[in-house]
Amino acid sequence: MPMMASANDTDTMARTVWGEARGEGEPGMVAVAWVIRNRLSRLRRFGATLAQVCRQPWAFSAWNQGDPNRSQLLAVTDADPQFRQAQQIVSDVLADRVADPTMGSQFYLVTGTAADWAIDHAPVVEIGRHSFFNDVQ
Repeated sequence: MPMMASANDTDTMARTVWGEARGEGEPGMVAVAWVIRNRLSRLRRFGATLAQVCRQPWAFSAWNQGDPNRSQLLAVTDADPQFRQAQQIVSDVLADRVADPTMGSQFYLVTGTAADWAIDHAPVVEIGRHSFFNDVQ
């Protein structure tokens, strides 16, 4: 079912997708967009809006203080073709024009890295350099 979102929500989500996955191409950006949407739909503990989900402390590293991507994602404009692509992907994901390639995942990490939350969980899919998990509560 399509999801309604404010301009702030869609802008924050596009910045998050761009900051987290611009090097992953369209498949990776679509996957990150779906994780954001899945978190809002299934795990309200991350926030009540898409912007809150994206800016939840330590949820998406590109928003973390000290992360080199943070200043870039705050400054990116429509002049950047990858940001325009992220904006279109967000629009498509929220409107249900693209399927969820993550199979309902709410979490991901760079393939080959470790995280406490991922112990005893197997990724359901790998897209680009990210492993996606849908069985983490």
